[in-house]
Amino acid sequence: METFTKVQGVAAPMLAANIDTDVIMPKQFLKGIDRSGLDRGLFHDLRFLADGLLNPDFILNQPPWSKAQFLVVGPNFGCGSSREHAVWGLRQLGIRALIGSSFAGIFFDNCKRNGVLLIELDKEQVSAIGRTVSQASGAELEVDLPAQQIRLADGTSVQFAIDGLRKEALISGLDAIGSTLTLSEAIEQFEAGHFAANPWLE
Repeated sequence: METFTKVQGVAAPMLAANIDTDVIMPKQFLKGIDRSGLDRGLFHDLRFLADGLLNPDFILNQPPWSKAQFLVVGPNFGCGSSREHAVWGLRQLGIRALIGSSFAGIFFDNCKRNGVLLIELDKEQVSAIGRTVSQASGAELEVDLPAQQIRLADGTSVQFAIDGLRKEALISGLDAIGSTLTLSEAIEQFEAGHFAANPWLE
């Protein structure tokens, strides 16, 4: 996975409640046998008109938010069906982190496995950040994961909490397998001792 330490970029507001995985990644993009093309599928029915042209009214098609690396989202983001394709699409489009008040459980786990940082704040903080980034002059912010801090264009900063293991995995760029392999020496020592004590298992 890509490491996450300090990332500076544009944040787009998508503050509607209950944006589900069917909206994030429509079902027609689940047919492939690999992950290719999921960036086009992301928010497809919102991003594109019926004729295939970009919808000028959608936030991610408008400058400066068309280059967003962060989304500021409404409550219960990622609810609905448990499709990991939604998170793959976010990553392919360049989204590094989501800032919101609550996320659906399976979606949260899928983000954790795929290197997307989820920042949970209270509703008032999310609303305030959403108002700031809704203005083109305030759209850029920095997420400092080691310091657990969001720094806004107006000079304000917001602290956030995160599980220590998830924080370390993101900073190191390790998925679940990579994190396990950091313990390979201890695993090998355990195996050797276990088989020495129980030789019939080999």
